[in-house]
Amino acid sequence: MNLEYDFVPAPTDAKEFEQWRREQAQIIEELHRNLNTTKTLIDRAQQELELQSEQLKREKKTERDRMSREKDLFDMKWKVLETETQKLADDRKKFEREKAFYSKVLKFNEENGIEGGSEQISGAQIFFIGVGNEKSLKKRYKDLLKIYHPDNLDGDTGTIQEINREYDQLCKQMQCVD
Repeated sequence: MNLEYDFVPAPTDAKEFEQWRREQAQIIEELHRNLNTTKTLIDRAQQELELQSEQLKREKKTERDRMSREKDLFDMKWKVLETETQKLADDRKKFEREKAFYSKVLKFNEENGIEGGSEQISGAQIFFIGVGNEKSLKKRYKDLLKIYHPDNLDGDTGTIQEINREYDQLCKQMQCVD
């Protein structure tokens, strides 16, 4: 497909001029057909590019949506992981507190020669060891509430219940007046 045109000057003779004019008309017609073919090819290429562009835009949108969903899922998983890790850390702290508490109970029992049976000290009794009067009992109770109340960071409902039971029992023994 040659789009170049070499200009040939027109002859001065009428017969030669007519021949030259026909040749030039054919050349121009051929150039016109070539231009139309090229225009058609360019139009098709442009349409194909527009289709590809639209397809790429759809794929880009689909990929953005997928990435957004994956990010949301990742964030949800991360939040669950953080929550569960915090629960594990809290459970570990609780376990360590209980372990320390019961090791103190065992140590106390060993030091005092207490073994099994009804003489064994309960878990909450260790909190009130050395309390001899109503005033010191109430002070110790308030201090223990500050430490072990469930609303506190290191609080524990089970321990508070044991402390409350032992406090009520000791109050009855000492005949506390509220």
